[in-house]
Amino acid sequence: MDLLDTLTAKGLRRELPTREEALAVLSTTDDELLDVVAAAGRVRRQWFGRRVKLNYLVNMKSGLCPEDCSYCSQRIGSKSEILKYTWLKPEQAAEAAAAGLAGGAKRVCLVASGRGPTDRDIERVATTISAVKEANENVEVCVCLGLLSDNQAERLRAAGADAYNHNLNTSEGTYGDIATTHTYADRVDTVKKAHGAGLSACSGLIAGMGESDEDLVDVVFALRELGSDSVPVNFLIPFEGTPLAKTWNLTPQRCLRILAMVRFVCPDIEVRIAGGREVHLRTLQPLGLHIANSIFLGDYLTSEGQAGQSDLDMIKDAGFVVEGTGEMTLPRHRADVAEGNSCGSGGGCAPCGDTTAEAAEGCAPCGDATAEETAEETADETRTDLVRVRRRGAGTELAPNA
Repeated sequence: MDLLDTLTAKGLRRELPTREEALAVLSTTDDELLDVVAAAGRVRRQWFGRRVKLNYLVNMKSGLCPEDCSYCSQRIGSKSEILKYTWLKPEQAAEAAAAGLAGGAKRVCLVASGRGPTDRDIERVATTISAVKEANENVEVCVCLGLLSDNQAERLRAAGADAYNHNLNTSEGTYGDIATTHTYADRVDTVKKAHGAGLSACSGLIAGMGESDEDLVDVVFALRELGSDSVPVNFLIPFEGTPLAKTWNLTPQRCLRILAMVRFVCPDIEVRIAGGREVHLRTLQPLGLHIANSIFLGDYLTSEGQAGQSDLDMIKDAGFVVEGTGEMTLPRHRADVAEGNSCGSGGGCAPCGDTTAEAAEGCAPCGDATAEETAEETADETRTDLVRVRRRGAGTELAPNA
């Protein structure tokens, strides 16, 4: 297929595809799906080899958020029967993080619900970062606290945070359809604040909220322009008790096309399969590893994932290996841009500006480069049984899933 040959060649050169090419990936048929996965897989192996980075979520403060994001089980007015608790103590968060690290996670993501942190919250999180790093010297710590005010990103960086997560979620044109208590511009501003402070920018999207193909392409192009080093691709988990509870717009095939489109637009950026992996990719999860180079281990913030050991077995059975703590996640050419950033992943770098073939040849790739149904499912085909509220781990007396 000429399209896939073109996209593969561009990906190996770190060259941005056109919007039309990105849209065409989302329009491919099921008969072409394995060809799409193979093409995206070649780009993935060029820059990341067969390594899979494992990340582990710790929900430090769950529920009771004043924001009205329609996809979120923690939103104001949510009737989802999720765990609700206030801030974990630093030692509790460190203990929760240790479970994921013991399972092979390289990065711990410390998350708290809310519009944004107060100065006291920043102090609390700084203490938690210290507790996590004292127990695990080489761990990467990503923090997700909502919208940042001036100087808060700098304080988190000084406390030892390596990255900050704040997703754009959807396109600017449709953002008002999913949230009204803050704007798309607010989110962009927070990502810029984090990146400007020397934190690795972790920012991604949520697919399956009723958006168009154009919306998906818009948000992924925006993420690349912002310089996101890590792009989490979430697939909507339709929680009961939220406005999107009945929104089931995804098939496993559709999810793979979305991941492939993200990989072609972001060839040398960490692409992470995030929330909704088990719900929507289901038995095709291993194919997703041929496109993405990063996943979450075990449970998510308010929902259960598959068993941590099952994640590890899946990675091994699919022919991949877990990325070690001593390995750089990003390719060397991106890590070299971040000489002033102490993050072991090279995670603070801006996007490469040189996309010529000659520049690509000068990079040290991390791997071997040799190597239609509608998206909407019918009510009978949806798997609501796979949406399970988290009842273990952080905030409970039960052992975590890691």
